Amino acid sequence: MSQLEQIKKLREQTGAGMSDVKKALEDAGWDMEKATTLLRERGALKAAKKADREARDGIIGYYIHHNQRVGVIVELNSETDFVARNEEFQALAKDIAMHIAMANPRYVSVEQVPAEDLEKEKQIYLTQLLNEGKPQHIAEKAAEGRMKKFYEEMVLLEQPFVKDEKVKVGELVQAAIAKIGENIVVRRFSRFEVGA
Repeated sequence: MSQLEQIKKLREQTGAGMSDVKKALEDAGWDMEKATTLLRERGALKAAKKADREARDGIIGYYIHHNQRVGVIVELNSETDFVARNEEFQALAKDIAMHIAMANPRYVSVEQVPAEDLEKEKQIYLTQLLNEGKPQHIAEKAAEGRMKKFYEEMVLLEQPFVKDEKVKVGELVQAAIAKIGENIVVRRFSRFEVGA
């Protein structure tokens, strides 16, 4: 594959700008996998710089499942109305709403999980492990590990994205921040299911 073809392919895969893709490929010695990792790391840095900027504009995204029995609305915020009208931003809102319909998270972020819920979950795991005969210090470490699984099941931004399980929803948002150039925040969501 020629260098031009590599640039084109990586651009299509990541949505990053031409100069960013070329630089990442050069820095990675034209190794596509390493260049992809570099782009994700650099995107996360760009996103981190924008994280403290206030996102007050945005849209309400929605998704109704094909069986008409599950529906989701999600508030996705941006810094400006201009970005909120952007097709990529709107597609992100729809993708997140669809993900919520499928994965059924309870919280947007780890910070939103009430401390009492965390403690309750940790105690359940700890008790299970102690009942299995694990020593206290090992059970405590293992319970911490199981909390990671709890986050992946219950926290939207920690869940593997349903369209690409190698990427967490939080990473999807970070990539959008890096690409669009504004802070983006999933503010809240509601999921409705007939008979639930």
